[in-house]
Amino acid sequence: MTPAAPAAKLDGTITASSPATIATSRVTRGTATPRKIEPINRFPLSEKSRRFLRKHFPGTSIHDWNDWKWQVRNRVRRLDALDKIIDLTPDERASVIERTGNLPIAITPYYLSLLSPDDPEQPLRRTHIPIGGEFIRGIGEDPDPLGEDHDTTVPGLVHRYPDRVLFLTTGFCSTYCRYCTRSRMVGETNGEYSFSISQWEKAAQYIEAHPEIRDCLLSGGDPLSIGDDKLEWLLTRLRAIPHLEFIRIGTKIPVVMPQRITRKLVRMLKQFHPLWMSIHFVHPEELTPEAVEACARLADAGIPLGSQTVLLKGINDSIEVMTPLMHGLLKARVKPYYLYQCDPVSGSAHFRTSVEKGLEIIRGLRGHTTGYAVPQFVVDAPGGGGKIPLLPDYVLGRDGDDLLLTNFEGGTYRYPDPAGSIGTAQDTLRASGFSLHPQLGLYGK
Repeated sequence: MTPAAPAAKLDGTITASSPATIATSRVTRGTATPRKIEPINRFPLSEKSRRFLRKHFPGTSIHDWNDWKWQVRNRVRRLDALDKIIDLTPDERASVIERTGNLPIAITPYYLSLLSPDDPEQPLRRTHIPIGGEFIRGIGEDPDPLGEDHDTTVPGLVHRYPDRVLFLTTGFCSTYCRYCTRSRMVGETNGEYSFSISQWEKAAQYIEAHPEIRDCLLSGGDPLSIGDDKLEWLLTRLRAIPHLEFIRIGTKIPVVMPQRITRKLVRMLKQFHPLWMSIHFVHPEELTPEAVEACARLADAGIPLGSQTVLLKGINDSIEVMTPLMHGLLKARVKPYYLYQCDPVSGSAHFRTSVEKGLEIIRGLRGHTTGYAVPQFVVDAPGGGGKIPLLPDYVLGRDGDDLLLTNFEGGTYRYPDPAGSIGTAQDTLRASGFSLHPQLGLYGK
């Protein structure tokens, strides 16, 4: 009699009711000869994820937990489900009820395991559980703060910069960040923003007709939420365009659903080099063993990885948070690329810092850690102005033919610059009573 197929326990051992694909033994002359066991979807399981799985999904195997499609199917999207996991404040509860239409509540079980069930001030919880400030539209805020709709040439394709385009592939994300710049188009948008292969083809035809386009950024929503076959179709279609030199993918999937980064996916992606990827990290607590494994798989496939971090008030707006985040990213083989000033999307005032805060953080990183760990601080100019880089001022002024500079320690240094004029503006400021703020790198009184 053939024994029942065993199952994987949470600790990886085998028990008697397995959903994992295990082949039965073949009996020959009374001796059991094991057949090859099909591999389960192997992925790291942190202790935090293990505890969460046991508590909230007790009938779920590790195999299912590590299946990204299971993660999508079991996203927490309703108040009753969230209530069983998170001790919501009255403000959070009312906001979850009020939030319908665009930017719905949706959090993968994996990412939900990182949220504090009892601390509403925990940074990750604040970025994914709505509060009342989300429904207040402040001065200067707009549903489309970057003017993307204005620069849309064909549906889903934004052509703002001369040699590159933004290709919006989908309105779907597995997990919705509450400060999302594209909150207008994700979730239930009543068909205003629709995405399909026919739309992709029109976008590809536009790129073909414009040989000046050499760079295409796939974004959304999240492009890695698209299934392997469709994503491969799109990449193949774009790679057939001779003048398109390289493709980039913007994603938060390795952070909110790292199980999506399967061996099969990375084998497919590495066919389309040069392919780059920008990953959206905001806090050191996101650098879990699972997320690090996802980044390792992508890096091992030869995909250069960069991070795009949004500066958020009370979440990562201090050097004490930003430094370990940048260091952790480098250890995960992700180059800190951009630090974004939070866009003035409608309902974002409670997330936005002053621009000075971003400069203060750059000043606190520069010279105090490797340059690889210092991102470029940018304001994506409202109305379609594009990304504008900002730096603290390290120029003190001039002394004759010498340019006067200050370093990260506040020391003064001379550089011979007899033909230069840089520094004269700072001389004028100092003559008018302004001085350089040592932490901000800005002139003020």
